[in-house]
Amino acid sequence: METASYDVVVVGLGAVGSATLYQLSKRGISALGIDQFEPPHTLGSSHGETRITRLAVGEGEEYVALAKRSHEIWSELEVLSVKKIRTKTGGILLDSGVNPWSKHGVEGFWERTLRYAQNQQVSHRVLDLVEATENYPAFQLPPSAKVYWEEEAGYLFPELAIETQLDLAKKQGTAIWTSSKVKSIQSEGAQFRIQVEDKEILAKQVVLTAGGWVKDFLPMPSKKRLSICRQVLYWLAIDEGVTDWQRYPVWMWGYGAAPEDFIYGFPSLDGKTIKMASESFVEVEHPDQLNREVTEEEQELFWKTKVEGKLKGVKKQILKTSVCFYTLTEDARFLIEEMEGNPNFLWVSACSGHGFKHSAALGEDLVKRLGY
Repeated sequence: METASYDVVVVGLGAVGSATLYQLSKRGISALGIDQFEPPHTLGSSHGETRITRLAVGEGEEYVALAKRSHEIWSELEVLSVKKIRTKTGGILLDSGVNPWSKHGVEGFWERTLRYAQNQQVSHRVLDLVEATENYPAFQLPPSAKVYWEEEAGYLFPELAIETQLDLAKKQGTAIWTSSKVKSIQSEGAQFRIQVEDKEILAKQVVLTAGGWVKDFLPMPSKKRLSICRQVLYWLAIDEGVTDWQRYPVWMWGYGAAPEDFIYGFPSLDGKTIKMASESFVEVEHPDQLNREVTEEEQELFWKTKVEGKLKGVKKQILKTSVCFYTLTEDARFLIEEMEGNPNFLWVSACSGHGFKHSAALGEDLVKRLGY
């Protein structure tokens, strides 16, 4: 059997993997990208029409620089591809103010976001309740509500971003294998032998960006640090005449103290629906075990607990749903680590929930860590 050789092999071509492969191709590195599916696809964490991007990231101040750099790279990609990947709408973060939403820490998420924006010179304003209600009447806010507005926030088209980076990598001579499942990655001296179904590949360096499937390759201590959590996206019909959803910013609203007391959404892209979702932290052992059916009972519960009494301007009519998943750590920090101490084998995971906005810069960072 003939064995192909590459300087770098990237396993998993979703948000971070496609970005890594594109950055390798820019530098003329001999690289191969492998994915078990046909990216962009609907089985991982990077589908569903849109993803929010913002600069003041409440999950950690260290991520602000990554978000800023990603915006620069999205602009670069748009010039090269003549495609619109990022749309700036502005963004608002709401907190009901009664029981501050304390996702990922003791301090309220709203307060952290504001502090990071102030520290990192992110263009923002704090809106009073009168201005917020006049501009965004869909939100039924209590008198105690707090409203943060950020100028550079907006949304990304995730499938298009992945497709564009892979297309540009191909045009620069990078090899890509899709519908190809990696069976094993073994260290052999100064290189790695990668088994892909009935083929073998030799690589000097490996980057593992397989989303939730990264657990298939990790030793037990690392595997246990990651949780797979099913998420559901909903498209609700617009109630005409109440508000103009097409002019809204992207938005997030923590309405209680618990991590799941949260909804987020987007302006209408079609004038007929808005996309919105919550977050769930119920763990599934493996992505292959994910339930991709959204029952009527689940849709009814979403309406009752997440929409009713909070939003005006939408009907109790869910026209479409989609299931994806988060890969999470306990503190929502990314993991970028050497596999068992080998600096030539990097693995990346737990970027879900707030990762897509950083993915372009993460790809660039990984390539620099490899020495390029």
